[in-house]
Amino acid sequence: MRDEFRRALATAEDTLAELADIAAAAVAQATVALLDADKDAAENSLQQNQALRARLTELENNAYDLLALQAPVASDLRVLVTVVRLGADVERMGSLAAHIADTANRGSVVPEPLIPVFRQMGEVAQQMAIDAAAALRSRDTADAGRLAEDDDTVDRLRLELFSQIAGDWPYGAQAAADVALAGRYYERFADHAVAIADAVVYLVTGVTAE
Repeated sequence: MRDEFRRALATAEDTLAELADIAAAAVAQATVALLDADKDAAENSLQQNQALRARLTELENNAYDLLALQAPVASDLRVLVTVVRLGADVERMGSLAAHIADTANRGSVVPEPLIPVFRQMGEVAQQMAIDAAAALRSRDTADAGRLAEDDDTVDRLRLELFSQIAGDWPYGAQAAADVALAGRYYERFADHAVAIADAVVYLVTGVTAE
């Protein structure tokens, strides 16, 4: 019975990592949609978000069943609680990717000078989700710690967006609002990837990140 329980715990962690990979794919497709006005890419991102949410509901239900039936303690309890808590972070990542895709579907166009900035934000955000998934699988605290550096990159890029909006901005108020919101979506996506990395450290050490 205990071996079966441990296998269920491992499956829960693997599933969470798979969902982070789906979030990575969703934000990649959303970025294509935003930069290329690609409706198919936007739809792909939205479908990936729906699939993520459906699998997340199943994951959470299974975790609650394990909590109720197995009454885990110590490290096993830490794993289950972390899986449930991180489910909310992965769900937000998928939702934020969907927000970017919705921005593209509304016909918002990224001004030409900002395309390289958004392209880099999309690439970094995607890689952060991939790295968060890898950290979940490996439980490597060093790998998890490096996500904070990528988060700093996203923060810097968002500040660059704001500096351009605040300067000589010839594209109108609506474009400024769309750009600011899209930048915020990428920033929050990166923040949730960091939360996953912090949770990996907690799983391994039992110490929460400061």
